[in-house]
Amino acid sequence: MSKKIAFLISPKTHFLDLAGPDQVFYEAIDFGVPFQLEYCSFTSSSYTSSGLHFAQLRPYAELELQAGDYLFIPGMDGKLIVENKLASPELLAWLRAIYARGVNICSVCTGSFMLAHSGLLNGKNCTTHWKYTQKMQHLFPRTKVKENVLFTEQDGIFTSAGVASGIDLALHILEKEAGQYLTHKVARELVVYIRRGGNEAQQSVFLNYRNHLHTGVHQVQDWLNENLHKKYSIDDLAEMAHMSTRNFTRIFKKETGITVSDYITLLRCEKIRELQKKPDLSRQQIAQHIGLQSDRQLRRVMASMEG
Repeated sequence: MSKKIAFLISPKTHFLDLAGPDQVFYEAIDFGVPFQLEYCSFTSSSYTSSGLHFAQLRPYAELELQAGDYLFIPGMDGKLIVENKLASPELLAWLRAIYARGVNICSVCTGSFMLAHSGLLNGKNCTTHWKYTQKMQHLFPRTKVKENVLFTEQDGIFTSAGVASGIDLALHILEKEAGQYLTHKVARELVVYIRRGGNEAQQSVFLNYRNHLHTGVHQVQDWLNENLHKKYSIDDLAEMAHMSTRNFTRIFKKETGITVSDYITLLRCEKIRELQKKPDLSRQQIAQHIGLQSDRQLRRVMASMEG
């Protein structure tokens, strides 16, 4: 079942706050994730802070958002939203109503002030652009404003620090909906790194060793992730990367920080954790899924996970 990702576009919207997350979800759709993008506004004329106008935006009240869908509020002119010269009581009531029925609400940059005016940030962790964090805490003392984080998440409310961090938030949401590996592929498509918001550590072989731009090494990592069960040699992997075996092993360690062999072991450990969640799989089947021939080899890899 598809989920809707809707964007509420205001007058003087910051274009990157909108375009960054929008591109993340567009790329995800291209990879087969069942998202549906929608755009709406609460005025007859919406435009970016640099003067680019939008056309054919639906009125926000016409959106049919269900539990599990997402509404993004991109940042906008700080003076307008901090003093609430944009959001009507009807719009703020609508935000409260859709949140009550399970819609996730996300803000980028100063979009968080619209959530604050609606009361949805009361008692919740949140953040906004660094120039406005103290202002938000002063105006809305019931909020718990976090400094020096890219984004926050609590009870279906997501806030991000602004500009490029909207991309980080969108990637975080994509990971929740479609998994780490697909999110990595989208991040690569956008040529960006995947970062956390500071509240939780990033511990995944899919991501920890992928923050480089070497195409040949990425191709091998992608192939290993999808074909770990097949037979291959270091020579085969080097050929995929269009390198000699010696150069491949040297470049792989230079770009990732670990050897090819260690990377394959870590990848197997990650796969084991995933496969152990499926109670219908035997240990022998798990071994076969990760390219091992026996239960003894599986035990050896699992022992390394505990070490």
